[in-house]
Amino acid sequence: MIPGGAPDETREKAELAVWFGGASVACWFCCPFWILVSLVALPLALAGVVRAFVEHHASRAGRANGTRALVGGALSLLGAAAAITYIVFLATHPDLPVQD
Repeated sequence: MIPGGAPDETREKAELAVWFGGASVACWFCCPFWILVSLVALPLALAGVVRAFVEHHASRAGRANGTRALVGGALSLLGAAAAITYIVFLATHPDLPVQD
């Protein structure tokens, strides 16, 4: 038997994609050392993408909010794209001084 408070607890634990995605995007605005930020933001963004995928499947069963899963996935993809773009930019321009 499922306890009465289980769906709320499951819903609270399941909706982490927005937090991961928001953290990966917020890193870009909070720290001027972009090479360090890209090394932190990329893992956060990838974790957010995975969580968004899991939450999207959980929303089909009614255990999570589908809109929050999509927003978290979008934020995570934005943070990942920014990190990857910056890493590629640095790799293709070795003459630029890297901030660190």
